[in-house]
Amino acid sequence: MPTPMPDSNTTNAQRIPGAAPTTVVSAKPVVLPAPGRGEDLQVRVSAPATGGDLPVIVFSHGFGWSMKGYAPLADYWAAHGFVVIQPTHLDSRTLGIPAEDPRTPRMWRFRIEDLTRVLDGLDVLEAAVPGLGGRLDRDRIAVSGHSWGAQSASALLGARVLGSDGVPGSDGVPGEDMSDPRVKAGVLFALTGLGDDLTPFAVEHLPFMRPSFDTMTTPALIVAGDNDQSHLSTRGPDWFTDPYTYSPGSKALLTLFGAEHSLGGIPGYEVAETTDESPARVALIQHLSTAFLRSALHPEDTSWKTAVSALEDDPSALGKLQSK
Repeated sequence: MPTPMPDSNTTNAQRIPGAAPTTVVSAKPVVLPAPGRGEDLQVRVSAPATGGDLPVIVFSHGFGWSMKGYAPLADYWAAHGFVVIQPTHLDSRTLGIPAEDPRTPRMWRFRIEDLTRVLDGLDVLEAAVPGLGGRLDRDRIAVSGHSWGAQSASALLGARVLGSDGVPGSDGVPGEDMSDPRVKAGVLFALTGLGDDLTPFAVEHLPFMRPSFDTMTTPALIVAGDNDQSHLSTRGPDWFTDPYTYSPGSKALLTLFGAEHSLGGIPGYEVAETTDESPARVALIQHLSTAFLRSALHPEDTSWKTAVSALEDDPSALGKLQSK
């Protein structure tokens, strides 16, 4: 599927020359056994048709989505040298699990375990795509996600849910450390902020939305929209910048001007939930996220430095970058 063509608002950062997109092969569903989950884990794997030592991105979808979503990201990353692995979480509309299902209170945890299960099952996933065997670089693994998926992915980067004894939100004690040393970098789209500012609905129904970013030390790019007003928070769009503000280590924050929760349309092409459709914004995200991951996983790579300079020099930039 083609990526969106930049419109008249194309930025300097999007014009930076890079590797030409390559042919992508994809396999779905690949099934990983998941005892105790109630459903085996279905996964989509997309990869360049050629090349070796391919870095890996494990992507966690937003609420209700599945491995079939987020083509603007998955297709682009795979066409530019990454193996993209997309699990379908239990909250997916494709599975139709009712809200009264006994697994619902632990859905947030099943999501994180899905991502770890993917990493544990790389041999199976690699074998499922014809011609992919022996081409993965297991030393260069990143995680990414959007919205609830970003929270799931952040756990592997070191974020934790406040609440001891397995009860999210029960107190201010950080819960279990579910970070994974195999993960070297992350890109987190529209990741929710601290739990001190939740609406009454969120407090009652989403007690796991009390994160601590104090130990999220793995390098990451945080992407937030400055017009993303969540019904889960009493604060404004700056809530989505908390993961950058309160996490230590090497971090970058991309704030997109005018962007709402779909950040221009990353969940898919022309999907109903996109309220701020912008092919130019999506193209910028594609480029900057790719440049960040290339440089984070290959320290000698200068893609990120070049992209940052181009965005800073662009008089009509669609967003701004901060780093620490």
